[in-house]
Amino acid sequence: MEITRKSYFIPSMLFLALTLFSFVVAAAGTGVCYGNLSDNLPSPQEVIDLFTQNNIPSMRIYNQNPLAVQALGGSNIELIIGVANEDLQRIGLSQDDATGWVEAYILSHGNVKFKYIAVDNEIKPSDQAANSLVAAMWNIWTAITNAGLGDQIKVSTAVLHGVLAVSYPPSSGSFNSDLMWLLGPIISFLVETQAPLLVNMYPYYAYAYDQKDIRSDYALFTSPSVVVQDGSLGYQNLFDAMLDAVYSALEKADGGSVRVVVSETGWPTDGGPVTSVDNARTYNTNLLDHVKGGTPKRPGQPIETYIFAMFDENRKSPDWEKFWGLFHPDKQPKYPITFN
Repeated sequence: MEITRKSYFIPSMLFLALTLFSFVVAAAGTGVCYGNLSDNLPSPQEVIDLFTQNNIPSMRIYNQNPLAVQALGGSNIELIIGVANEDLQRIGLSQDDATGWVEAYILSHGNVKFKYIAVDNEIKPSDQAANSLVAAMWNIWTAITNAGLGDQIKVSTAVLHGVLAVSYPPSSGSFNSDLMWLLGPIISFLVETQAPLLVNMYPYYAYAYDQKDIRSDYALFTSPSVVVQDGSLGYQNLFDAMLDAVYSALEKADGGSVRVVVSETGWPTDGGPVTSVDNARTYNTNLLDHVKGGTPKRPGQPIETYIFAMFDENRKSPDWEKFWGLFHPDKQPKYPITFN
């Protein structure tokens, strides 16, 4: 969510810490995205300390962010690190440049627990760099493999849920055929390297702009019963329906073996329709519990998920992009979340 999604939009125990609430993260490995498009955030070391104090096991950053990576050294926090859009063309054209990137940002931090390298985030097919994306992924993977880390660090890219042309019902999920020139090679890469697809997925947007057809309890994980019946599978929440639509699309594109990581999801507290502290608390609290158990299509398989975001980011626009944080910039939580 480091770039606006507008052009892609488709409709316990209480852990006592210095913060005001508990953040014991679900066994599914739920992480939090650390964006920094703000001029009032704590230092990277303070941010890493906040992750540690609240038992958040995984972090996603959107570029190399050397101060954050350095601060992660020696911690148990797993990291998704991003390759910036402006680096794609040179890395895609040159194995030496890809190897240099891996040496500078991965190998030089041997005490950091890198999990994924996300080669770009939400790239637009119209971007010139899109033509270099898959080549850059292969070159980064080659560099990681040559360094002996191919089994530890997977290479992927993050796409919007909006790359689907059809998402309802979930079994009919399919990718936009106009995007398959890019998505097809990405899926082939993921199949061959056994890496997951990173998907930024927001039930908030679907509900906010289609309140006529989508119920609030379906969007917020609070429906007491099945809302959408799709053949033999019943869906009580929109998150599962959106995710299973991606799995259906992958199956149709010869990517049935590819696992999906929800690399962004969340709910804003202000700035747009149906934004409120209560809705954000409800969504994120229920999300943390729900992802332990899988979807109707993939039951019993915990869903690796990253909440967007750690902080509000005041340099974003429009307003609904600014208010996704779990914490205020002064490190105080916006709302309590209690975990089992």
